[in-house]
Amino acid sequence: MSEQTANKECVLSNAASGDDGLLDMRLSSYRFDIPEQLIAQEPPAARGASRLMLAKRCESGRLALSHHVFSDIVSLLPKASLLVANNARVIPARLLGVRDTGGKMEFLLLTPLPELVVQEKPDAWREAAAEGLLRPLKRLVPGRALRFAPDLEVIPQKSAGFGRASVILRWRGNLVDILERVGHLPLPPYIKRPDTRADFERYQTVYARSEKAGAVAAPTAGLHFTPEIKKALLAAGHDWAEVTLYVGYGTFAPVRADDIREHVMHEELVEISGQTAQRVACAKKEGRPVVAVGTTTLRALEGAWQAMGRIGAFRGMTDIFLYPGKKLHVVDHLITNFHLPETTLLMLAAAMTGRENILAAYREAIARGYRFFSYGDAMLIW
Repeated sequence: MSEQTANKECVLSNAASGDDGLLDMRLSSYRFDIPEQLIAQEPPAARGASRLMLAKRCESGRLALSHHVFSDIVSLLPKASLLVANNARVIPARLLGVRDTGGKMEFLLLTPLPELVVQEKPDAWREAAAEGLLRPLKRLVPGRALRFAPDLEVIPQKSAGFGRASVILRWRGNLVDILERVGHLPLPPYIKRPDTRADFERYQTVYARSEKAGAVAAPTAGLHFTPEIKKALLAAGHDWAEVTLYVGYGTFAPVRADDIREHVMHEELVEISGQTAQRVACAKKEGRPVVAVGTTTLRALEGAWQAMGRIGAFRGMTDIFLYPGKKLHVVDHLITNFHLPETTLLMLAAAMTGRENILAAYREAIARGYRFFSYGDAMLIW
């Protein structure tokens, strides 16, 4: 059952604030305080049981907010919506080990697995150039192998800035199997606990495909969906399609520029099949709403449009960065979680609603005790 609507009137909008647009470009304009107890450390007891804020854009440019549970989304979506979801599978890409000196070492693989150019070596070893986050970077010697398992080594080459390093991966056998055996899920740093075996199931969407393994973070808006909710959506006349964006460093890299327009996104690999492109194009032609399940799906669709100027099959890299003033060409509505302050994800949501609107919605969420970030509650921007 839905909760009682909190705001039948629309909340503050950019138009009402007198914002001339310059504030939208300041990093500090996306700052807010979040009580630590609202940062979700665990997933909800059951998928689909999270809360859902409906943020409905009014003709005035303002937002009307109402409060629900996630399973209500079947009836809340616009009629005959096409939902597009990111089917990338998270891999346990975080490796923990001990150096010869006894000090701890850590490596987080950032290169999507499909982008690895594998070379066969003697004695059944395989090698591929890759990039990752390596700690402690300053103490490591280029060319000296770091062994994380008898069949897996990382050989540093050079620093790539901000903790990143170019490396050579060396392994025997199947790399995914090795990572599943010795790797850890790269839970975000605001989750203050080690990953557990339960996370291997819950930090993964139910529709993640094994052949799309390679993401280093989950497309978290999709974590709320269950097979039952998807089935109910189809029965209600909605449609479903999938894209792949191998979530990488671009999703969680901090914005370091005071003027957000100076921020450079890290590239991420996108794959959109001809079938999905056709379904999206058909929905647009028929006037049916395209609903992105998560910011990564939105970036995949809009990034492909940015590259081609149309809706079509696509495989390539995207570094698209969306913030207020940037136009969306494909996506009409967005299902998303509540994001960290001063991040590109918050700025993307603001591109759809206006900065003041999204911050007002976040204040409402904090006041009502919504759970924030990866394992937290959801928002539907209508």
